[in-house]
Amino acid sequence: MPGSAFINFLFLLIARHRVRHLAIFIISILVVFLVGTVMMVTESLRRDMQRTLDDQADVVIQRIRAGKVVDLPTDWVYGLSEIEGVTAALPRVFGRYFHEPNGTHFLVVGVDPFDSQAAASLQELVDGLDLREFLGGDNMVVGPAVRRFLTENHYGNEYIFKTPDSRSVPVRVLDVFSHESGLLSADLVVMNQGLARRVLGMEPEMATDIALLVPNELEWDGVMAKAIARHYDIRVVLKRELATAYENLFNYQGGVFLLLYAVALATFLLILYQRYSMITGSDRREIGILRAVGWSIRDVIALKMAESLVVAVAAYLAGIILSYVYVFVLDAPLLREVFLGFGNLPQDTSLSHTLNPGLLGLLFLLFILPYSATVLVPVWRVAVVEPVEAMK
Repeated sequence: MPGSAFINFLFLLIARHRVRHLAIFIISILVVFLVGTVMMVTESLRRDMQRTLDDQADVVIQRIRAGKVVDLPTDWVYGLSEIEGVTAALPRVFGRYFHEPNGTHFLVVGVDPFDSQAAASLQELVDGLDLREFLGGDNMVVGPAVRRFLTENHYGNEYIFKTPDSRSVPVRVLDVFSHESGLLSADLVVMNQGLARRVLGMEPEMATDIALLVPNELEWDGVMAKAIARHYDIRVVLKRELATAYENLFNYQGGVFLLLYAVALATFLLILYQRYSMITGSDRREIGILRAVGWSIRDVIALKMAESLVVAVAAYLAGIILSYVYVFVLDAPLLREVFLGFGNLPQDTSLSHTLNPGLLGLLFLLFILPYSATVLVPVWRVAVVEPVEAMK
């Protein structure tokens, strides 16, 4: 069979049966769009969280009392920094500050003026920030969602924090984090550590936790054991445990949608099988004419399978394009909130453009292979009909 004749018949059949293929084409697009969107959102958020995780401390020391995390003395730093393998030990100050009228909360983070690494990271996130001015007064750098909240509630460039002992602490907004970092800094408020302690009601010589820098990952477990030997009432959190928690979170949320996808795909394949099992008189006449002019059963099966696969591949490409537009152009409205949560300040950040060719290939196989297997049996039943019987 000449290749040109096969291609001509293929596109003639697609054009003739376009109304018949339309419903399958639309449903296929929806199925691919559903799982493609979830994959893209999950992969984008996973990449952003991975970049955040890379900047986290290798080992974090927290003090536990009655099952709750409580503040710990900053002078623990000296003993912990003497542990073999620890190159630096830094006390950290952070906590949630609640805006009582509506329950909105900010993540207040204190920056140590002597922590050069934290200061450098802050300057990377805020272009043109004057660190001397920032650390020298009651100033703060806020995330884009906090800035919008202050503007909408007519606070201007100053917000008055209410401390636990009923004091008022006015703090000036010196700068705003960029929208590119909005996923992580949307509700973030950064100020110097002394000011953060006043806002959060912490004692001057106390810290929220202590971060340890341990460059050799093989020494993390040893450092953890030695830290517990020094202080019995602590919990040690390793960076790899945070990585596992992030991964489990995204796998769980993505798994819920993939379960829905599996149900939708099974329903779609059942509809597809029923559709191609309905052998009409026109289908029989087409097969009979092709067999009568010399086409083999293999050629007929190849033609009918190619007709179905062209529709499937076109639907796959259309679904992926729609997923890309929905996620990276429209920023995945509604679905993004499912992954990030609805509870606090709304975020208007854009998802980072991340496409994983491996996941797209996996989606292609998960869609095309069941599609082909479902279509093959009905097509074979049509193709083996004898020409005389088919044209009756």
